[in-house]
Amino acid sequence: MGLGIVRIALLAVGGLLLLGGLALVVLAGPAGAVGGLGAIVSGGVLLVAVAMERLRYRSEQAERMAAPPGPGGGEEPDAPLERRFQSTDEVFEDPTSRERMRVWLDPATGERRYRAEGAR
Repeated sequence: MGLGIVRIALLAVGGLLLLGGLALVVLAGPAGAVGGLGAIVSGGVLLVAVAMERLRYRSEQAERMAAPPGPGGGEEPDAPLERRFQSTDEVFEDPTSRERMRVWLDPATGERRYRAEGAR
């Protein structure tokens, strides 16, 4: 099952929990308030978690340009980084692409970029 299908399924479940909880609170009154509030909170948390997951390894530039996710946090692997970014010792394996990623940091602003190892 692809990540896109999983994300859509989680969004659907979160939306149904949220709407079902609202309906329970409205239609069942005080008797349904506890169960309804639990469903509302669960659905809301699930929706926020799915939305935040997409932003996890993306740079601000990739977000501003609405670039699709890909190697290097959505940035073109062949495009040079601005000089303000410095390589760090932080390296990890991207769980989606299985590529080795290096973290680049702008010390002045704290902005981080994630690039496939070997891309400059």
